[in-house]
Amino acid sequence: MQVLANQLSAHLTKGLRNLYVLHGDEPLLVQEAADAIRASARGQGFTERTVFTVAGAHFDWQEVLASGASMGLFGDRQLVELRIPSGKPGKEGAPALQQLAERAADSPDVLTLVSLPRLDKASKSSAWFEALSGAGVDIALETVERAALPTWIAQRMAAQGQRVEAGEAGQRCLQFFADKVEGNLLAAHQEIQKLALLYPEGELSQEQVESAVLDVARFNVFKLTEAALAGQAARVQRMLEGLQAEGVAAVLVHHTLAEDIRNLKRVKDAVLAGRPLPMALRELRIWGVKERLFERIVPQLPAPAVDRLLWAAHQVDGIVKGWRAPAWPHDPWQALQRLAMMLTRQCRPR
Repeated sequence: MQVLANQLSAHLTKGLRNLYVLHGDEPLLVQEAADAIRASARGQGFTERTVFTVAGAHFDWQEVLASGASMGLFGDRQLVELRIPSGKPGKEGAPALQQLAERAADSPDVLTLVSLPRLDKASKSSAWFEALSGAGVDIALETVERAALPTWIAQRMAAQGQRVEAGEAGQRCLQFFADKVEGNLLAAHQEIQKLALLYPEGELSQEQVESAVLDVARFNVFKLTEAALAGQAARVQRMLEGLQAEGVAAVLVHHTLAEDIRNLKRVKDAVLAGRPLPMALRELRIWGVKERLFERIVPQLPAPAVDRLLWAAHQVDGIVKGWRAPAWPHDPWQALQRLAMMLTRQCRPR
């Protein structure tokens, strides 16, 4: 049974199930969902709690199975938490999880909470995950992407009785807020809570928000390439500055940019050779956000422009490794900025 993260509170008011599976890479959302389940469990008499964290090759799965099979010390209902940080239960863990799923319906006095990171397609198709999802409640806690972040901030502010100005001014304020906290949802949550401490309920001006919110944004190289493919020049510039300030290796940034440029070349060549665009993307395993971006970019991008990007990526490859290239900056980060902006300009929506 699948339940959306924003439907969890309503679900819990209707009664608890015996098995919950949380999976996602956003610590704040995982923590909030787990806390809501724990609070509901305490209210229904699950007062004894046991926590297991799967780590190392010698983890004792039999202890997990035994804890759920035995009565609590004083006959209390039990909450058994199982955390699998790697998302891989291993050869012994997979059948153990299937056993947990099988007996969930027959153990009304045991509530099992399994926490996993974001799962790939293969993990979601595995027998152990399908058993857990089929026997219990499956809650995917997806990362809040940049485009959805202003709405998420507004909803969190509304929950504490605050709001921004109506209209365009309020949207600018939310965009400013999102820029300052992008990639760091836990810090975003803390900045929203800070507003409740500093100001009373009601409408907040942009000046109040700007004076209170710190720059706690965190970026990764994969989001950088998505921003470049989306043609978002200001965001690309901000992300490059953030990655450099955080000490990310210039070689890593270049590798990620260059890989997407090479994929543009591969897909463009395939389409020019008569291959359908969806098939070319599928063969190169380009999925999700990038798949949608490539679907827009490839038809509008001239082949000579792709060749120029590929040559520029080759030049920057040498620069980040200590070589020099004619007509290019000697500083690796300046060269990366030039390459990223070339890609961004070519991918801007037309």
